[in-house]
Amino acid sequence: MSTPAPRADERLRRPAVRRSLRLGATTVTYVPDGAAQLLPRRWLPDTTDATWAAHPEYLDATGNLVAGVGGLLVEHGERALLIDAGVGPLSFPAEPGNAHGALHGGALLDNLAALGRTPADIEAVAFTHLHPDHVGWAWHPAPGSDRPAFAHADYLVAEPEWADRDLVVAHGNGPEVLAALAPRVRTVADGAEVFPGVRIRLFDGHTPGHAGYEITAGGRRLLAFGDALHSPIQIGHPQWRAAPDHAPAAAVAARRRLIAELQEPDTVGFGIHFADVVFGRVRADGDGPVWQPLDA
Repeated sequence: MSTPAPRADERLRRPAVRRSLRLGATTVTYVPDGAAQLLPRRWLPDTTDATWAAHPEYLDATGNLVAGVGGLLVEHGERALLIDAGVGPLSFPAEPGNAHGALHGGALLDNLAALGRTPADIEAVAFTHLHPDHVGWAWHPAPGSDRPAFAHADYLVAEPEWADRDLVVAHGNGPEVLAALAPRVRTVADGAEVFPGVRIRLFDGHTPGHAGYEITAGGRRLLAFGDALHSPIQIGHPQWRAAPDHAPAAAVAARRRLIAELQEPDTVGFGIHFADVVFGRVRADGDGPVWQPLDA
C-alpha cells in the first residue's frame, strides 16, 4: 500500500528533502544542508500578529517559519554546477534579539554523495550572495581535510556583490571567510552565461549585488532567486521587507519584477528557503499571485 503524498500545507511546515526537476537535457536538484527557524514577526517586520493568525499553515509547531538551507545542483551531461553552498558543519542555537531561531547545517556533502556526486565533480560554485548560509562549504574544510570541499572550483560572484563584500561582515561573515573565498573568486557581470543554459541575473536589495540564476533548457525556464524571497507567503506581498535586506526599497522593486517574471509562460521558480516547496510556479488567484508547488 502506498503512502499518501503530503499536502502542500504540511510541506510548508517542514524543511525540504532532495527534490529534482528535469528541464530538457538539464537536471536541477535541491541538495539539503540543514534548516533554520525564522521568527515571523521579526524576519518579516511589516507583518502583524493578525497576518500569522490568518495564515497558520506557514508556521511550524514552534510558531516559526521553516527555512531550508542548502544548494541547487545543476547537471548537464557529465558537467555539474552548484548554486550556493549551505551553511556548512555548523549549528547555532536561538538567541534573544535575533530574527532567526536555531540554525543547523552539515548535510550537503552527504546529500551530494546520495546523488552520485562528489565535490570534485563540481566545476564551479555560483553564489546568489555572500551571507553565511550560502557560502558555508565554500570555506569550511571538508571532513578529514584542511581545504574547503570545493577548493578546486571557481567561485562565481556578481561583480557588485564582490565590490561591496566588506558589507557582509555585518551579516556574520568575518574577514577570515572573505580571505578564504578570495583566491577562488571570479566575478561575473549581469547577464553572463556561467554554465550551459545558465545566466546570472541581478535582483539586488537583499545585498548590494544579490543575484539569481536563470536556467533555460527544453523550452522551459527556471529562476533560482536566492533570498529575493524567503517564504511563499511573500509572493502575494512583495512589499514586505525582510529584516536582513540591505536596501529595502530596492529589494521590494526586485521582488515585484521577479514575481512578474515568475508568472510568465513555461517559467518555474526555485526558492532555496521555501520549506519543502522549493520548486513551484506563480499563479494568479482572486486575491493576487500565489505560489503553486510542484510535486517534483
